[in-house]
Amino acid sequence: MHIIDTHNHIYLQEFDADRDEVVKRSLSAGVRTVMMPNIDSASVAPMLAAEEQYPGICLPMMGLHPTSVKENYRDELELVEIHLREHKYYGIGETGIDLYWDKTFIREQIVSFRRHLELAEDYGLPVVIHARESLEVILSEIEAFGPGRVTGIFHAFPGSAADARKVMEMGFMIGIGGVVTFRNGRQHEAATEAGINNIVLETDAPYLAPVPHRGKRNESSYLPLVIEKLSEALAISPPEVADRTTANAKRLFKI
Repeated sequence: MHIIDTHNHIYLQEFDADRDEVVKRSLSAGVRTVMMPNIDSASVAPMLAAEEQYPGICLPMMGLHPTSVKENYRDELELVEIHLREHKYYGIGETGIDLYWDKTFIREQIVSFRRHLELAEDYGLPVVIHARESLEVILSEIEAFGPGRVTGIFHAFPGSAADARKVMEMGFMIGIGGVVTFRNGRQHEAATEAGINNIVLETDAPYLAPVPHRGKRNESSYLPLVIEKLSEALAISPPEVADRTTANAKRLFKI
């Protein structure tokens, strides 16, 4: 199988001690491509170092994570634009709005998200959207921006089956990862509604590890567990889940 992990922070310090081993395990599990969303200006250097260390495997994206939107967000956004001009990136993100941790900078998060949508359109790149406790606000912003102008992924899709329909109608895919294996999760309902042609696989490593690794560090080699769960939900074979989601990701990221 050729599997693409569309959302992995493998450049973070949680992997500093054994990054090579993690990559080797991932390759052995069939994960040949790892898409890396950026967080903020501090994460660019380690992300690009991972790209250099694992050429053709770890591919970078550029953006400002909503939880990194603070008083200096305009300076951070300017750096995002500079990096986009100076290096090849495969997507815009991770961006979005996060109303779970802190609502202090909600207005600034919205301004930042709007700018990311503009950059995605300008560069012809997919946008990777973080929508924790903010799905309704984000859908409203995309509607105002103009559905059809950009495409991308709703990362760690947090919505219902009805929400999945709205997202698909706007031309976006949903990212499915370890949460689909949780007993109290509803990602399998959203995935069933979306169908295999509108799904990409992700880990959000080192976060959101699937059962039976829940609560531990996540990594791409665990994606077969996600594939198995999707296979059950969609009533198609695991190899077909891998092949179809990989085709979706290749088309979206132009790889």
